[in-house]
Amino acid sequence: MYASVKSSAVLGIDAYLVDVEVDIQYKVPSFTVVGLPDNAVKESRERVTSAIKNSGYPFPQGKITINLAPADIRKEGSSFDLPMAIAIIAANGYISIDRLTNFVFIGELGLNGSVASTRGVLPMTISARDDGIANIIVPAENIREAAIVGINAYPVEKLQDAIDIIEGKSPISPYHLDVKEVFKLDQSIKYLDFSDVRGQEHAKRALEIAASGAHNMLMIGPPGSGKTMLARRFPSILPTMTLEEALETTKIHSVAGILPSEISLLTHRPFRSPHHTISDAGLIGGGAYPRPGEVSLAHNGVLFLDELPEFKRNVLEVLRQPIEDAVVTIARAAITLSFPARFMLVAAMNPCPCGYFGDPYHECKCSLTQVKNYRAKISGPLLDRIDMHIEVPSVPFNKLAGKPTGESSDEIRARVIEARFRQQHRFRGMKGIYANAHMTTRSIRRFCKLSPDGEDILKIAITRLGLSARAYDRILKLSRTIADLEGTDDILPHHLAEAVQYRSLDREYWV
Repeated sequence: MYASVKSSAVLGIDAYLVDVEVDIQYKVPSFTVVGLPDNAVKESRERVTSAIKNSGYPFPQGKITINLAPADIRKEGSSFDLPMAIAIIAANGYISIDRLTNFVFIGELGLNGSVASTRGVLPMTISARDDGIANIIVPAENIREAAIVGINAYPVEKLQDAIDIIEGKSPISPYHLDVKEVFKLDQSIKYLDFSDVRGQEHAKRALEIAASGAHNMLMIGPPGSGKTMLARRFPSILPTMTLEEALETTKIHSVAGILPSEISLLTHRPFRSPHHTISDAGLIGGGAYPRPGEVSLAHNGVLFLDELPEFKRNVLEVLRQPIEDAVVTIARAAITLSFPARFMLVAAMNPCPCGYFGDPYHECKCSLTQVKNYRAKISGPLLDRIDMHIEVPSVPFNKLAGKPTGESSDEIRARVIEARFRQQHRFRGMKGIYANAHMTTRSIRRFCKLSPDGEDILKIAITRLGLSARAYDRILKLSRTIADLEGTDDILPHHLAEAVQYRSLDREYWV
């Protein structure tokens, strides 16, 4: 006897439909799974057998062959348990095969027939919708991410629930979510506030510019000057993601298996802060069957690297390509996958091993050789890809002891949103460009035209500081953002002057 049901599998951050075909021949009992299954799929034989029996259905005694088509793409994970069980029960005559045609099944089975959560449900649901499937049955824990797509998503807690839905005997109705309501919930998220930070007005201004144009930033200063404190408040001034950005970011977290069950859509920008002991595979992604790394989990958000020189040199160097291309390509013998990685890099470091080089309040105990070796851990090509280099000096006592006088995050965020709105209007119809930092060389030439006075300032700066062609483009992008914050269409000389001074610290510290 034969039956076929539809399931789905993840490839990178996208998914594709899989036909789970079951054939039962009454010969010597056996259970075979073909179609390039990995170990987790092969082990489903025991889970499916026990789940069917413990759900009150007889298990067919014969040769059972399950094919996962297309058979030339590797299948992994435990999400095929539920469709396998449904197909076997249908082939055994206990479910009407005609009722299976417009359903997609996803879920891991327990030995008692319970349905457990699985990763990648969001891209699987999007794949089902795009292929014209009207209904999807998913684990109850994954229902919120499935419901956001807009098709009939049914939550099930056990195998019998899925069978009752197919037969029309279940009181379970499709779970629906309002996307607008989901985005409203973002307003209730409580962030750390910039009003807590004493002093450091220059650094706050730089962070506002970085948020407005999605620029990368490096903060240099002694211990305790507030670098980490500033970075952790950075998300509070970032604008809410668009629906397109939210779906793309949520897909990555769903595939990685770190999307909380109570979250249907990530509407706030992710903030990832890996420890400096992380490996290059952990940062970029990898594995025999590649998984997204921290740079992809920070997609459309912030990647914060504290104590930057403490990261291994090879780990930092692999950041070059994703910073430049906003995508990570991981090649393995069996497969090559690409993961999006458009993030804002915010890094912090001390100026020397002891941390007090140039600090007026503490004596530096490092030799000149130690200082140079410490700074040499950050290569020139990586430094060149960071738009802004900011000095964060120690805060004097009178500012620490006084009353807070700085602006709140809400006040800063309002200006950031206004600047982003100007950029969205400017880049409308241009695919893949959401902020000034994303501009290509062609769009820079179009939107960053300078006056003769501005060209003179930039020529002097490039010549005296010895900046590269890449730094030239980044200064233009930065000056465009400063002009947007001021609400002007033209890049004026003082916009360029401010942008240039955000590039000067790297030469002062590294030469």
